[in-house]
Amino acid sequence: MVSSSVISSSTVANKRRTGVNRFIIYKLPRYKIGEVGSGVDYMYLDSSVESWQMSKFMVNTSQGAIANTLNQLYMGKAYKSNSSVYALYNDAPPILDYIQGYGHTKGVLLFDRSQGFWLSHSIPHFPSFPERGYLYPSSGKVNGQTALCVTYQYEQFLRIAKQMAYLYPRFYNCSVSAAFTEDLPQLAQLCKGSKPTLASDKRMEQLFSIKGDKFVSFVKSEHYVEDIYTGWAAQALHADLLVESWQRQGHDLPSNCSLPKHTMNIKRIQLPGSVMFRSYYDHSKWCVSQAYEDQVTCVGDLNREKPQLWRGGGLICSFNPLIYKAFRQLVNWYISC
Repeated sequence: MVSSSVISSSTVANKRRTGVNRFIIYKLPRYKIGEVGSGVDYMYLDSSVESWQMSKFMVNTSQGAIANTLNQLYMGKAYKSNSSVYALYNDAPPILDYIQGYGHTKGVLLFDRSQGFWLSHSIPHFPSFPERGYLYPSSGKVNGQTALCVTYQYEQFLRIAKQMAYLYPRFYNCSVSAAFTEDLPQLAQLCKGSKPTLASDKRMEQLFSIKGDKFVSFVKSEHYVEDIYTGWAAQALHADLLVESWQRQGHDLPSNCSLPKHTMNIKRIQLPGSVMFRSYYDHSKWCVSQAYEDQVTCVGDLNREKPQLWRGGGLICSFNPLIYKAFRQLVNWYISC
């Protein structure tokens, strides 16, 4: 059976492992301004702490927030059981060749008829196949990365499955047994490699964690040819957004103030203290409302760049004031319209 909650790891020495409602990690890039780091250290935020904490573990070890969570799949052998559903997806999966046409989205689902977790992240070639155990790719050391993991009850996964159909993720390892196919026809189709029929080109869904925290999932298919941040999320959330995403020169979209609510590119991040890094070395995808009173934070799949207008992808948005404060204070410099 899937654990009763996401398994996290402490950022405080000698604190025992505990189950948490949700956690976010921010894996720091190797190249910071004036400094070269390890590329595997990360900050950590969950419902038990009010601000970013540096993890005492490295992201490439078998201990830590993501490793302990995924070990429910790897060490628990859930991938060999018909009593749970799991799916590993990544448009750039480990080992396998890259194939065009899938959504620009990365993550893990693991749940049974009681509950489970949805881990959404930005790390290419991750996670490893279950039979190989937890491995962090060397390619994931250079750039910054983010991951959001939330524990949901089973009925919420019926909604998440519908969102997956729009994302059209590349499921490179998955299992949806016959006992679940009636409840989860979209996941069963995706697991078999087929593309579900969509009712529209985008979809929004409210989700509630196992402890009642509200999230809003925005997902778009490749048929919604628009920047998800500007054309949809900012307008639907009624908030001007500051967006952090991988900004490759010549591919990035400029800050946009053509619609009622604006979208502005973050160019530099400052960690608690004096450490800073540029967006060029940050492969994470997130945004916060510019105005403090809106308190919107989204963690997502897509970069603000032209090729990804034609890609499926999504955002998971929170209205938690502590999450907002943690991300908003990271914004050191952004490009106004």
